[in-house]
Parts: sequence; C-alpha cells; structure tokens
Amino acid sequence: MPTTSLNPTTNPTLVQYGTPTAPDAPIPLRAGPLALVFSAGDLRYITLGDTEIIRRIYVAVRDQDWGTIPATLSNLTIDDQGDHFTIDFDAQHSAPGIEFGWHGAIRGSAGGDLDYSMDGAAQTSFWRNRIGICVLHPASCAGNACIVEQVNGTQQRGRFPLLISPHQPFLEMRAIRHYLNNGQEGGPSVEARFEGDAFEMEDQRNWTDASYKTYSTPLRIPYPVEVHPGDKVQQAVQLRLHDLPLTQSYPAPAAISAPSAVEITVGAAQHDLPALGLGVAAGGAPFTGAEAARLAALHLSHLRVDLYPDRPNLEQDLAHASLEARALGVGLEIALYLTNAAEAELAGLAALLERLRPRVARWLVFSTLAPTTPGELVYLARGRLGGYAPDVPIGGGTAAYFTELNRNRPPADALDCVAYSLNPQVHAFDRASLVETLAGQTATAASAAAFCDGKPLVVSPVTLRPRIDPNATGAEITPPAGELPADVDPRQMSLFAAGWTLGSINALGSAGVAAVTYYETTGWRGVMERAQGTPLPDRFASLPGSVYPVYHLLADVGEFAGGKLLAVTTSAPLAVQALALAQDSRRRLLVVNLTFDDQTVTLHGLPAQVALHTLDAATARAAMLTPEDFRAAPAAPVVTDHGGLTLKLPPMALVRLDSSVE
Repeated sequence: MPTTSLNPTTNPTLVQYGTPTAPDAPIPLRAGPLALVFSAGDLRYITLGDTEIIRRIYVAVRDQDWGTIPATLSNLTIDDQGDHFTIDFDAQHSAPGIEFGWHGAIRGSAGGDLDYSMDGAAQTSFWRNRIGICVLHPASCAGNACIVEQVNGTQQRGRFPLLISPHQPFLEMRAIRHYLNNGQEGGPSVEARFEGDAFEMEDQRNWTDASYKTYSTPLRIPYPVEVHPGDKVQQAVQLRLHDLPLTQSYPAPAAISAPSAVEITVGAAQHDLPALGLGVAAGGAPFTGAEAARLAALHLSHLRVDLYPDRPNLEQDLAHASLEARALGVGLEIALYLTNAAEAELAGLAALLERLRPRVARWLVFSTLAPTTPGELVYLARGRLGGYAPDVPIGGGTAAYFTELNRNRPPADALDCVAYSLNPQVHAFDRASLVETLAGQTATAASAAAFCDGKPLVVSPVTLRPRIDPNATGAEITPPAGELPADVDPRQMSLFAAGWTLGSINALGSAGVAAVTYYETTGWRGVMERAQGTPLPDRFASLPGSVYPVYHLLADVGEFAGGKLLAVTTSAPLAVQALALAQDSRRRLLVVNLTFDDQTVTLHGLPAQVALHTLDAATARAAMLTPEDFRAAPAAPVVTDHGGLTLKLPPMALVRLDSSVE
C-alpha cells in the first residue's frame, strides 16, 4: 500500500491545503442549456449562459447544536450523455451517536430540467435540528423579483433582500420562481419546487455564506427532535426553466470555480487599509526572542485578549497579554465579558489596570447574558474605564456572528465602534464553500454600516473554524484522544489559508471596515509554530519553529500599514483573488490561486516594470523554515506590456508584484 507523506516540505498537497491528499475534483455536467458541476453528492454552480441561477443543491444533516454532519458517498454511478445525465449514489452521515443514510437520485434532461431526490432513514436514535434538502440561491439574486407559492396554494410576490435580512424573507414555501432578466418580472425565470416538507428561506449572508438558503423544516416547529431507527425522510426538488427565448443558444460557459483564464484589473485608491491585529495564543508560553522579532515584523496594529473579570485567572491573563503586547510594540484590544455583577467586576479591573499599566488600543465590551452589548453596560464601562485611558475607544456589539448583531442591534449611539466576529465554516467545510464566504464578508460590513450610525466597524476575531457555538444546547464536547479540537483546522498552516486571508482583507477593507483581528500569534490557531512543534503531527502537519504561509501574507500587507487599498477586480473570484496596496509611491499587488489547478491570469493596470516574488509549494520549505532569508531574497524584475502581464499560477500559489509610481 502506498504511503502518504505527512511532511509539508515533501508533500505538495500538505503545504497547499493542509491535508495529505487533495479533495476529488468536481465533475462538469450539462442538462440542455444548463451547465453545472457534481461534487460529493451536491449540484453546484448551476448556470444558464453566463448567469448563475442556483449555487447549490444538497442534503444537510444537522445535530441538536446545529453541527453539520458530513456525508460519505458509496455506490456512485454517473451516466453522462453530454446534454443529459443521471446520477445515483448512497450517502452516509456518521458522528458519535448519529447514523443517517439516504439514497440520492439526480436527473438532468436535455430540455433543462433538473430533479434531485433523497430517500433516507435514521439508523440510530439521535436529536436533530434539521435533515433534508437545501437549495442555495446565489447572492447575485439580491434585489431580484420572485414569486413564492406557499403551502396553502397562495402566491406571494417579493424580492430577495438587498441588505442582509435578520429574519426569514419567505415562509411556508412550496415553490419559488425568480426572474433572470436583470431581476425584473417578465422574461426568463427559474422555478424550484419542493416535496416532502414545508420549506422557508433564510439569508445566509448573516453567516458570510454568499447565498439565500431555502430549507426545511420551518423553524416555527420546535426543535431539536429525536429521530429513531427506521424514521424516514423523503424529499425532492424540481428545477424548471420558464420563458426561454426559443432561438437563443446557451453554450457552456467557463466553469465558475475553475475558469480557463482570469482577468484582473487594478484601479485607483479606494479605502484605508484596515488596522490588522492578532489574538493572544491560548495557553501560550512567553515569546522567545526570535518569535517576538518575527511577529514584530508583521507591523501589527494591536493584540487581542479576551478577559473574564469573574474568573480567577483575570490578572494572569492580563499580565501575560500586556507582556506580549509590549514585546510587539502594540496596544491591546481587550474584549471584556461582563456578568450581572458588572459594576464590581469593572471596579476590580480598574484597580488591576493601575497596577499593570497595559497600553490599550480598544475596549470591546460584551455581556455574558445578552447576545449584544446593552446600552447601560456601555455607560457603566465608560464611567469605570474612561479615566484610565480617556482617548481609548469603547466599543461593543457581539463576540459571536453578524447574525446576532443583525437580530439584536446594539445602541450604536453609545459606542465608539461596533464589533462582530466571523468564520467561514458555520455551514460547510469544503474549499469551494470557504472561498464563497469572501463575498459574504463584504455583505456583512455593508449591512452593518446601514444600521451602525457611521461608527467604525471592527471585525474581531476572524478564524478559520468556529471558536464558539452561540446556539449550543449543551457543554462543549471534548475531542477524542488523537483528534484536533473543534476550533482547529489543519489548513491553518497551508497556502490555502494565506490565500483565503488575502481575500478576507480585501473583502472587509473594500467595505470600509476599520480594524480586523485574525487568528492567534502562535500554535495551531496562529501564524507560526512554536519551537516544540504541534501536539498532533499526524493531524496538524506543521514544522517546529516554522512560520505558516499566512505569516508571509500578513507581512506583505503589514509593510503597507497605514496605506490604502486600491480597487481591484477579478473575473473569477471563486478561483483567483487579488489585493492591491498603495503607500506614497509604492505599489503592491498580491494575487492568489485558490484552486488545485494551474490558473492563467492576465493582469491589467500595472506600471512598466514590476518585481515578482512567488510563494508556492516549490518555495514553501524556504518560506516556512527561513522566513527572513526568504523575504530578503531579491525578486525577479519583469517588464509589462503597456501595463499588462500574463502569469501562470500553480495551485494555491501566492505572487507578489512590487512597483513604484512617480
């Protein structure tokens, strides 16, 4: 049996993606005028010509804490006849105490019909919040007209929300039909019709998914619900096109997620570059001199620490964070979690501040008893903390997701800034879904700006995996021996994480966010490994004493701290992302390939000559083990063709192009 290397310097996939092997490639299909891909039981990126009409159709099994249980496929058969196809497979969802299996049947006709059905049954007793088919409508539907047929047969005209809707836009759904002609009624449309349950829609942009999700069972019905062995779930969705012009043909477009060529154009200055910080590593020992020097080279704005004044380790946590912040020459972003004894807790903290004298960059005040910061807590904190550092902003909002902020809007007039956190894996874990969330991040900032009275937005922290579950009904589950904690993603040390972070900085910065905190300083939630290495090298394949690729991305951006973001567009944002920076006469363009395929990228708007530097699987060993030498190595000079340049980017490669303007 062949052996897979767990060394990221000898296994390209490990440094590209953090896993020993790459996921299976999606399979492109046609159903008459429709182009789509099949991947792991799902239909994705269903397009009519150049218009994406449905983002995804899939089956979700979610436990009593809204945890998503992934599926393993077997008995897969695909009969692809060019303009029509049939797919059959069996899917099994397994987790401790949970076993649910179903048979999937998918049919695509030459006339453009799509049928997706599931026939499933529980094999163990367990509590579930949801089991069934979900249909994702792309975020490009925002503002588009639609007609909803409800379960009682009535029809409701409406539009997909422009700003993120805090609650379900449509309820009691049997079908939804939306228009493709610039979103206006009349002309071509697509209808999704559901069987097996009543459905409703939520605005998934609340959790940074760039879609609207139609799902069952309605949330008005109490949950969780216990299912027992033999309990069946049978559902289906039919997708139908209406009123297509008879004479129009729809040739297969370039794949949305893997195009044959990508165009990137750099424009003028757009926004201030957000102030970027990191979080204090959980349980971390004091920095070594080398670690402090490497982190200082990132030109961070702040270091975040979470403080709980009701816990006995308050002084230890603040002292440790203060020591690390001083080593990096930055102030602390202090996230303060207050209980119903807030006045006494703040009095104790004020005394502690006078003893330790930490430099504070920002206060973020949260309540352990409410989803967002109550106004009275802000005024109480301002009275107790304002005297220590009068010019330090006091903010609040939520330590959880944007959805909590959207549904429980804080008193923005009482706050100096408004905060929320995000991660890309509330609903899905695959590469494509994570890349999709980048557009959703921009949507959260735009919607927050609409109800936060112009107050600066702080997104803190941004993590790859959820660090908390605001909807959990029980205690946090301890992972089995030898398994990673739930808040650790093996992709943290990968090129993919660096590329995703690039897209995140651009998404939030271009929406005007003032400050962002990413990850932690060290360890498997950080940007570099400690000298002792990872506790689970067969699960998290970092190298002792190394930096991760995301370290280099943050160093590239940090060298422009206080600068500007330039407008940049990419023709295929699900495949290639870009970030353009400016400071005085210096310019920097960062471009990343977020796929497992080579990508041909043509750049526009460059000066006559650029200096090219590449971080990819081939250069990763030097970048991780000797980052100072890697960063100091001379870049290759490249002459552009009247500001244009075509590059071939290897999988997950990150390129840096530096230049200057007069």
